[in-house]
Amino acid sequence: MGSNVRPERVGQEIQAAVADMLTRGDLHDPRIGYITITGVKVSPDLRVARIYYSMIGTEEEKARTKDGLEAAKGYVRREVTSRVKLRVSPEVFFTFDGSLEEGDKIERLLKEVKAKEGW
Repeated sequence: MGSNVRPERVGQEIQAAVADMLTRGDLHDPRIGYITITGVKVSPDLRVARIYYSMIGTEEEKARTKDGLEAAKGYVRREVTSRVKLRVSPEVFFTFDGSLEEGDKIERLLKEVKAKEGW
C-alpha cells in the first residue's frame, strides 16, 4: 500500500465527520452560514488537516462564517479525533474553496456568449 493512501482515507473520514457535525447542527455558532465541505487534505504524518469549504453569499457573510469556523476549531478538532479514532489530534485549518463560484462564473459567461452568438 502506498504511503499516500492513509492520509487520503483519513481525509475522507474527516470530511464525513465534519459534514455530519454541520448537518446535525453540532456547531451552534450563528455566524456559520450554510456551507459545503468540498474536501480535506491531511498531511502525511496526520498532524494537520486542512478542511476546504464553499458557500454562496456576500463577502460579509463569508467573513462571518470564516470567523465562526475559526472559533469552532477546537471543538471540531476534538470531535474529529474521537469520531475518526485517531491517536494524534490533527491541527485543523479551514480554507475557503472558491472553485464553485469560479465554475458558476464560467457557466454564466458561456451562457452569455451562446446568447450573443446565437448557438
